[in-house]
Amino acid sequence: MGCVSSAAHVGRSQVLGIIPTTLAEGNFVEKTVDGIGTLEEIFQIASWAQLNIRHKPIGLLNVDGFFNKLLSFLDKVWEENFIPYSARQIFISASIAEELIDKLEAFVYKLDPVAAQ
Repeated sequence: MGCVSSAAHVGRSQVLGIIPTTLAEGNFVEKTVDGIGTLEEIFQIASWAQLNIRHKPIGLLNVDGFFNKLLSFLDKVWEENFIPYSARQIFISASIAEELIDKLEAFVYKLDPVAAQ
């Protein structure tokens, strides 16, 4: 994640880093979580959309269809009313970086009337 944020910063994009208080204070055992930790962070941001805390998109660079099953799962749980549209709509994907950037820049959050209540 450091490489991605550094590249975004060099390109004059805004970078937001999220770190739990325990990590910021140094009260932790250093461990690499990789995939599960990344998924946890992705879904934490998505939950913020559902709670109307944050409405920025989550960009998934879907190289070789890497995120296809995750995106299908998200579509299914939305169709089954397990998650509101506000949580699903923030997941933006593309297989080419330039296309993903264009989609992220064009993203407009649409408030889910059910989630707003």
